Amino acid sequence: MNLQDYKGVYVFVQQVDNKITGVSFELIGKAKELAAAMDTEVTAVLLGHNVASLCDELAEFGADKIVVVDNAALEPYSTEPYAHAMTAVIEKYKPSVVLYGATAIGRDLAPRVSARVRTGLTADCTKLEVDPETKGLQMTRPAFGGNIMATILCPDHRPQMATVRPGVLKKGEYNEAKANAVVVEKLPVALSDADIHTKVLEVVKEAKELVDLTGAEVVVAVGRGISKDVEKGIELAKELAAEFGGVLGGSRAAIDSGWLTADHQVGQTGKTVHPKLYIALGISGAIQHKAGMQDSECIVAVNKNDTAPIFDVADYGICGDLFKVVPLMIDAIRAAKESK
Repeated sequence: MNLQDYKGVYVFVQQVDNKITGVSFELIGKAKELAAAMDTEVTAVLLGHNVASLCDELAEFGADKIVVVDNAALEPYSTEPYAHAMTAVIEKYKPSVVLYGATAIGRDLAPRVSARVRTGLTADCTKLEVDPETKGLQMTRPAFGGNIMATILCPDHRPQMATVRPGVLKKGEYNEAKANAVVVEKLPVALSDADIHTKVLEVVKEAKELVDLTGAEVVVAVGRGISKDVEKGIELAKELAAEFGGVLGGSRAAIDSGWLTADHQVGQTGKTVHPKLYIALGISGAIQHKAGMQDSECIVAVNKNDTAPIFDVADYGICGDLFKVVPLMIDAIRAAKESK
């Protein structure tokens, strides 16, 4: 393998029902930074059927080039045809880096493609950087239960591949000039019955409203500290969140205890968030939880234990009983609103 033949940062664009998933825009934003450091371009790879209308949106947020594979076998998502199509893209264009969102689809697709093109894959990355000397990709992810952060390299094989969790990166800014200059290339990929051994017969969608943690500007999260009165603790957190127009989150302890559903979980095994304001109520701050919220713009922590690790990352720390502190916070916020 001649590593010099592989150039460009490619992003797999996840679309469901002709709507691009938010993590794809986050990846394009990061890909722009990586491409600038590598002196190369960003290419978005769009797979599906009748998806050409999505190209404008991808161009607006930073893609220099868009490769479109349009085939009826690619709708809805199915592992085999998508793996075949993505492999065809890599074999033709020889990208140096390929990024996927660490979603259900990304986690299903990326390892299969990496095996087909015989390269490595770093899963669930929280940080991506370019080595200034080698120009290789440095992929950082939690390891050993989140107790250490491991930086992984892929020096001998290409492409360098990684999945990144939604919410870790920030969406790029709209660029009209780049949108007008984008190059769209259609790549025909033949998909025969020999390439597809399973077919999706029906998609049944569950009508369930989930909390949008990754898109929230304010998150109020609860932890084990509400155990003495769970119902009241959750009600106080909801009330506080409502004053800010925010949403309710929780630590793994709160979810494992059955106090909140899994879509509320913040942390290494939940969702990564970076809101403008993150309020942690009764959360000790284990490294697994901090990995999912420590990049928030402002962190406020309330905990009775003055040695709780959460105070290490908090901008403002309140050592006290959340059942006494939170009502005071709510009253103060309401008073401030009334005075204006």
